[in-house]
This record gives sequence, C-alpha cells and structure tokens, in this order.
Amino acid sequence: MNKRHTAIAIAVALLLAGGGLAALFGLPTAPAWIAATALMLIVAGADCLSALLQKRAGVDLLALLTMAGALALEQYLAGAVIAFMFASGRALEEYASGRAQSELAALISRSPRTAHRYENDAIEEVAADAVGAGDRLLVKPGEVVPVDGLLLSDAGHFDESAVTGESQPQRRLRGDQVASGVVNAGGPLELQALKTANESTYAGIVRMVEEAQAVKAPFTRMADRYALLFIPVALGVAGIAWLASGDPVRALAVLVVATPCPLILAAPVAIIATISRAAGRGILIKNGAALEQLAAVQNFLFDKTGTLTVGRSQLTGIEVTAGMTPDELLRLAASLDQVSQHATAQSLVAEARRRNLDLSLPHQVQELPGEGLRGQVDGHAVAVGSLALALNGAPADEWARAQLRHMALRGRSGAFVSVDQRLAGVLQLADEIRLETPRALRELHRAGIRRTAMLSGDRRDVAETVATALGFDAVLAERTPKDKVATVREECRRGTTAMVGDGINDAPALAAANVGIAMGARGAGASSEAADVVLLVDRLDRLPEGLALARRGRRIAVQSVVAGMALSGIAMLVAAFGYLPPVAGALLQEVIDVAVILNALRALRPDYHQRLEAPLPPEFVEELRDQHQSLQPVIDRLETAASALNAEPPNDIRKELEAVATLIREQLLPHEREDEEQLYPKLADVVRGFDPMGTMSHTHREIFRLARRYEQLTTELNADPPSELQLQELRQLLFSLLAIVRLHFAQEEELYFTLSDTR
Repeated sequence: MNKRHTAIAIAVALLLAGGGLAALFGLPTAPAWIAATALMLIVAGADCLSALLQKRAGVDLLALLTMAGALALEQYLAGAVIAFMFASGRALEEYASGRAQSELAALISRSPRTAHRYENDAIEEVAADAVGAGDRLLVKPGEVVPVDGLLLSDAGHFDESAVTGESQPQRRLRGDQVASGVVNAGGPLELQALKTANESTYAGIVRMVEEAQAVKAPFTRMADRYALLFIPVALGVAGIAWLASGDPVRALAVLVVATPCPLILAAPVAIIATISRAAGRGILIKNGAALEQLAAVQNFLFDKTGTLTVGRSQLTGIEVTAGMTPDELLRLAASLDQVSQHATAQSLVAEARRRNLDLSLPHQVQELPGEGLRGQVDGHAVAVGSLALALNGAPADEWARAQLRHMALRGRSGAFVSVDQRLAGVLQLADEIRLETPRALRELHRAGIRRTAMLSGDRRDVAETVATALGFDAVLAERTPKDKVATVREECRRGTTAMVGDGINDAPALAAANVGIAMGARGAGASSEAADVVLLVDRLDRLPEGLALARRGRRIAVQSVVAGMALSGIAMLVAAFGYLPPVAGALLQEVIDVAVILNALRALRPDYHQRLEAPLPPEFVEELRDQHQSLQPVIDRLETAASALNAEPPNDIRKELEAVATLIREQLLPHEREDEEQLYPKLADVVRGFDPMGTMSHTHREIFRLARRYEQLTTELNADPPSELQLQELRQLLFSLLAIVRLHFAQEEELYFTLSDTR
C-alpha cells in the first residue's frame, strides 16, 4: 500500500511538535509552524493542480485557501494545526481505503505463479504462464491450482475460502473441473489443464477485481460534484462573516470547518468497503456503479440450467441408433464436451470418467451459443446439443420425435449426438433444483423484489414444471439468445432489472440487463466477463445476501455524507458568529472526518442480523444427502415397478413386486425409523416451538402406512394372476409412496441445509 500521505502526516506532526517544544524553552515558534504549513501547502497544491489538469475534482482548494490565509494573517499555530489535520485526514483516508480493499487486494496477491508439469515422465517446475491446454500437471499439498483443469486423481479436497468464502474444504471427484486459485487441501493430485493461466478462472477474477478498484460509483462522482458546489457556498459564508465582523480570522475559521471531507472521503470508502466485504463472501461486485444498480434492483430474471438447478444433470439413459453402442456414444460426446464450460457438458464429462471411458482430446471445436458444440474427435465429425444441431438441417424422423415425446412426458432434457453427419443417439438428462433456490427466491420477495421470472431456452413444458415448483411470477421459455436479449431489454423498461445466468449463451442477456449477475464458480468465461456481479461460490443464496450488502453499503454511504455535511454546516455557522476559533475548528473538523470514515467502515462488518451461527455443522447435511443418495436405487425401483404394472403381464410382475417390498422393508423403513427415533428429538431442541418436527413426523407415519399396506397386498398375492382391482391398488400405492418419499427427502434436505448454513 502507498504510505505517502502517512509519511507527510508524520513530518507535519514533528514540525508542529517542534514548535511546541520551542515555546516551552522560550525559543521562536514561528519557523517550525510556518514550515509545517508550507510543506502541506506545496503537497496539496501539487495534488490539486494535477487533479485540475486531469479534469478531476479539485476539492483541496478550500484547504489551500485556509492554510494560505493562516500564513497571511500570521496565525502560525492555526496554520500548523490545519496542516496537520489535513495531512492526518489524508492518511486516515489512505488507511481506510486500504482496509476497505483488503479482500480485493488479497485476491490479487494470490495469483498462481508456478506449476509442476510432467515432461517425459519427469516433473518440471515452470511458470504458470507456460502451461498449455492438455498439459498434465502435479499439484502438491498446500499449492495453489495454477490453471483450470480436470481432476485426473480419484478424489481431492480443495480450500476455496479465498475465492468463494466457503469455510469448509470442497471435495471433487475424478472428472470434475477444478478452478485455478483454489488450494490443494489434501495429498498430491494430478490435473489435465483445460486452459492457459491467462484464460483461467483466477486470471478472470483478477481482471474483474482490478476493474472494481478502478471505477467510481455514480454516487461517488455525484459526491465529487457536490463537493465542488460546496466551495462557493463556503467562500460566500466566510466572506459574509468577514464583512459582518470586520475580522478576517473569523472568515478563516469558517473555511477551516468547511472542508467537504465527508463527501470526498466517506462515499468512496463505504462503496469500496462494501465491495470488499462482498468479495469476502464470494460475491464479486465489479465496480461501484454495479453496486448502486444492484441496490436499486426491482425485478429479477433467472436462467434455469446451472442457475436455478445444480447444473450437473444426471445421465438417466442413453438411447442409440443402429451401429452405435451406449458407451461409445457417451465417450465421443464427453470427449468433445471437455473444452466446454457449460454445466451439462461438464456433467457428461464427469459421468464418462466415472465409467472409466477413454476420452480423446477434441480438435476444431466450435461452440454455438444456445445450440451446442461441433468438432473433430478421433477423426469423426461430432456434434452434441440440440436436435436441430445434430440433424444439421435434415428433417427429424419418427425415432427422434419419439425421443422428444418421451423426454417431455418425464420432464427431462437431452443432448442429441450426431457422428459424421448421422444422428447417433441421445443422452437423456435430469437436473435437480438447487437446495438453496426456494429459500433464495423467498428472501428476494421478502426484500421487496417486485417481480421474478424464469428466462430459459428449454422447452415450455420442462421450464413450466420447474417454475411452478418454485413459484415464479412468470415463465419465459423457448427463448434463443437473441430472444433473451429482447426480453431483458423489455423488462428493463419496467424497472431496474437484474439477469442471473451461468452459460456462455447468457452473456448477451447479462450485458443487456441493468445488472448482469453470473454464477461464476465454474470459471470466468464469457458470462462472467459480461456480468456486473459474479457469484464465485456455486450457491444461489449468495444473491439475496449480495442484494442486502449493496443496499446496506449505499445506505451507510448516504448516512455518512448527510451526517458529515450537516455537522460541517453547523460548525460553519458557529464559526461565522465567532464562537469557534481556527485551531478549535480544525480539531472539530478532524473529529467529524474520523467519525464519518469510521461509520463508512461499518460496511466491512457483517450486519447484526447475519451474525448467526448455524446450529448444525455442514458435514451433517452432506452425510444426510449421502444417505438419501444411497436410497436412490430404491426410489428408482419403485418407479420401475409402478411403470411395469402398466406394461408387463400380471404373471411376470410378481417377483418384481416382492423384490420392491424387500427393499422397502430392509432399506427405506430403517432409515425413516432412525430419523424419527434418534434425529428428530435432537432437532426439536434446535428448531424449538411446540412440536416443531410434528409435520415431518406425520410424513413418516404416512410412509409407514403406505409401506405396510403394500406389504399386505404383496403377501396376499397367490399363484393366480393379480386381479385388476389388486393391480390398480398396487399402482396407487407405489405412485403415492414414490411421491411422498421424494417430497419428504426434499423437505428434509432443505430444512437441514437451512439449519447448517453459515452466514
């Protein structure tokens, strides 16, 4: 940090103290005090001239006139005190700005410098800038990941706190993408570089941080203009006081307390402090203008995939045409998807690696926003994405239309794959809503957001299914990137609008919005570069937190300016009536400056509403989700059996029904009983209230009742085929049990996630 103003303040303080010592020993005091005033006059004069030449605000003019007036009126002690107060005020601003930018400076200082690259079976240390896409890297324990890469090791733990604000190490599995700038918190790991250092996530973050440090907020620029308008007002009051009293010292006293420090210091400190505080929470607000716009947002538009949903769609099925095997279709698609930052692409890559498929490095890759990718894989022309992209202008046949109908009925999406201009198959995908999404939307509505809408390129039936579950005010589906831009611009005419997205196809819409907000945890790509705000942590609940921080920061800035200028105005009137001499006025003005800067620095501290410790550790939620994940095969078997009752002959379904009964009895019910008997009594003390877990316990009882009835029905089956009445009741029981278990799991996960969330 530049300590120039601190050094000048120390020099002026020494000269002021030197004059005081001279007075104690009966020596002349004027030389030391004149030197202190002259030193500050030279420094402030040079700075003021430089600012005027650059057409920036020259608000130091009042300080120059004050110190010059003190010398002219032979008020040497007053001049020295004024010089010290002015110098110390600048030093205080220097310190405050440094504190306010602490989180931003920490992000810049952690830029990766070196990497360990495999060269002919040897490991060499090279500069991070020398790493290229496809290089195989070793990341040692405690090292910063130098570039974005794919994890080649089976698993790894990474400390992402400096980038995202997440306090707990994050676990990544083989095939997952690892962002640059995070720290290896486990053993040695191997990565395959996806990008160069300059193109990687952390380099993008650093560029955005530097932009955040450089750009002034509209409120700050407005404060500068008001400060310049304040100069003639102060000169007018000082002139009137001089004319009315005939005492030029009284005019000097007015100018001493008229320095508009609350405007020129408090506003930028509060804005930068808020940006820094947000960065510490994994919310990168690029500049003060973005912060002010965010504070004024009335409407929110959301992309669906990767924003409202986890963005890591699970592969639920592979349908292939003649001549293609499922594994080969997935291998070709995942090989091409390795270079894409899109969430669906990365999930396919991860799934292929989990199946130990041998992925190839693609060539001549072209990413088409909103459509998918084309490229060469092992000499084959491969396309992955929409049906239109895969067909390349050819009409859809009955097989393709049947796949679309099937996915629509089940609320799923798919990535069609063509190989050498021939449709080879479709990868069926199912995404899930983020755990924190419902709570984030509720918090936005509680914060006074007027309208929320889901803006998606997905089919209307898929989009409406998600939007209905979340309670959006509007659903805008089947929008191309061009349509999204037009929709965003139309929404902006209704009020200040924010657009939230994560994919490269969202970049134009983010740029068109009043405030573009990117989910940037997977990289600082086109969407992050186009956005005004980037959520570095992959959690949507940081969005209402960022909104609250922006509103609080602007409120603190306004409070500091209004209170500081009001106090300065009162002090001017007191000085004009002769009740505040210059030395006392300088001391009072310093107290006002310190007070407004300390108030502005409040933006660095968390709001007392957010100083809540979570009653449950985050590991608890992960354990619960693991348990629920282990029961997913049981839920899938329930769905398969229910569907089979409509298709299979009655005699062929008996064994499947009995197998499902065994799974329910031996796996599902023991889990629910353990929750009811051991977990819920403990949670009741945390949640509090009269029978706070009563609703959840009632769901348990319903699960037990349905399971009991299903067991009875399967026991009643004999050698004869089930009657139509029995089949009908079995179908109802299975579908009812399936629905209530899924809902119950979702309720539990959201409740425990909320209780474990560390704000």
